[in-house]
Amino acid sequence: MKKITIFVVSDSVGETGEAAAKAAVSQFRPNFENVRIRKFPHINNQELLEKIVHIAVLNEATIVFTLVSREMRREMRELAQLHQISAIDLLGSMMDLIESSTGEEPLQRPGLVHKLDDDYFKKIEAIEFAVKYDDGQDPRGIPLADIVLIGVSRTSKTPLSQYLAHKSYKVANVPLVPEVTPPEELMQIDPKKCFGLVITPEKLNNIRKERLITLGLTEDAFYAQQARIEQEISYFYSIVDKIGCQAIDVTNRAVEETAHKIIDLYEREYK
Repeated sequence: MKKITIFVVSDSVGETGEAAAKAAVSQFRPNFENVRIRKFPHINNQELLEKIVHIAVLNEATIVFTLVSREMRREMRELAQLHQISAIDLLGSMMDLIESSTGEEPLQRPGLVHKLDDDYFKKIEAIEFAVKYDDGQDPRGIPLADIVLIGVSRTSKTPLSQYLAHKSYKVANVPLVPEVTPPEELMQIDPKKCFGLVITPEKLNNIRKERLITLGLTEDAFYAQQARIEQEISYFYSIVDKIGCQAIDVTNRAVEETAHKIIDLYEREYK
């Protein structure tokens, strides 16, 4: 399988180019096997462009660039042509089209979309929140969260928290273990913003066994035993009943599907 290497060159943070590159690559390598996407943010002079092009040649990389300066875009195109590497100008054609149709000159100032977009900062704040209050690290985040997720180990609490955070929801998640008393804050929140994640014992057993094997441990550990799993799930339901929140079966659901269900339920109550 041929390796795909893409360099994303930007005079801002490079999120636009990275997102476009990932979207394109996913059509060929959905699991991103043998794929490397490397960002070069805040590139603002010709010398840096020359160095990046040199590295791209050595790595047989394709360059995707999002540069708002007309001069920098020209330099990148010329360098790519000189060194015979593929380079894709994501912004240039659209900017030229708008300029020709409106007769207006572009500002050519990097990062304006993020400086002017409050939603961007809200998303970043939500992502930082999800990291800080992941896996019950600090129960003080529970009352501050938009959404609280609870569940036993390996029910996708963390990836679901991150997905929701990218939708700008502040999410805290709390693991439930029979030997550990849940934090008091969990019993004091509005149950409508709390969602329990549950999975069938059989599916959870398989997931935990695979996890143990990945860690180099034997699959017959207490963590993956059927009796232990059933005990944990029974405990989970007792906490769900105590809080009065809704339980969502994630057994055959992708993270995205579960997230959209939670968003739909949440927005019915709070929007």
